[in-house]
Amino acid sequence: MDRQKGQLLNQLDKLLPEGLVVDSAWLKRQGYSTQLQHLYVMRGWLEQPTRGVFRRPRYELSWQQVVISLQGILNYSPLVVGGRTALELQGYAHYLPQATIRVHLYGPKSPPYWLDKLPLSVKFVYHNDRRLFKNEPVAKGISSVRWNVETGEMTDFTAFRGGDIARLNWGQWDWPLTLSTPERAVFELLDELPNNESFEQVDALLGGLANLRPDRLQKLLKDCASVKVKRLFFYFADRHQHAWLKRLDKEAVDLGHGKRMLVKGGVLDPTYHITVPGDLDGIR
Repeated sequence: MDRQKGQLLNQLDKLLPEGLVVDSAWLKRQGYSTQLQHLYVMRGWLEQPTRGVFRRPRYELSWQQVVISLQGILNYSPLVVGGRTALELQGYAHYLPQATIRVHLYGPKSPPYWLDKLPLSVKFVYHNDRRLFKNEPVAKGISSVRWNVETGEMTDFTAFRGGDIARLNWGQWDWPLTLSTPERAVFELLDELPNNESFEQVDALLGGLANLRPDRLQKLLKDCASVKVKRLFFYFADRHQHAWLKRLDKEAVDLGHGKRMLVKGGVLDPTYHITVPGDLDGIR
């Protein structure tokens, strides 16, 4: 191997941390031709989990490694883990009996086509968050946690004490995984009603969220573009009467006009003019 190729191989150790993934276009921008990529695969210096995608070999590929790669290396930021998945990662899974088999991603730009071709046991579900939110609600809606890509564990929750994106140092194994705060994730979850989530599970979840931050909720209510989601939020909030509800200014929230039929044959809620399942009152 000539000196230039040797230098490129040494450089790859610094550019591409073990376990994370990049695509062929990224490697080409760093100076690695298609021929060199194929050589590295043949020599075992790179592995190819699917066509056009590469990683330095290190333990089994996880979906967290893939998302961290999109957020931190491949410039798909802001792309965040949200909705049900974000709530599960933050310890609310006991309110949501379904195990994580779908990973919900939110952002203004679709993730790459090869995402669902990776050998993973999960399915990625992309949502355009500009449809749900307006006015760039990022500052109050997402944060980062330190995720150890070797052990597959979250190692730092401190970022969730504030509202802004945490600026974490990236160690050898600890990388920032950016996800929705519980407040924003609730709005994303409500948006999945009634087709992709059940009223019973969402009701149980909201019943356990007594510690949401009203300042974040008020900002998200202002930035939420969905009348359906805002009405559902207040409907469930009224059912459970958490302390944070008293600190929200409902009059400042645009709840739109007219009725919203969410459940065929359901009961019309007289306050928020949405149809809900008739048996919800019996599950608390």
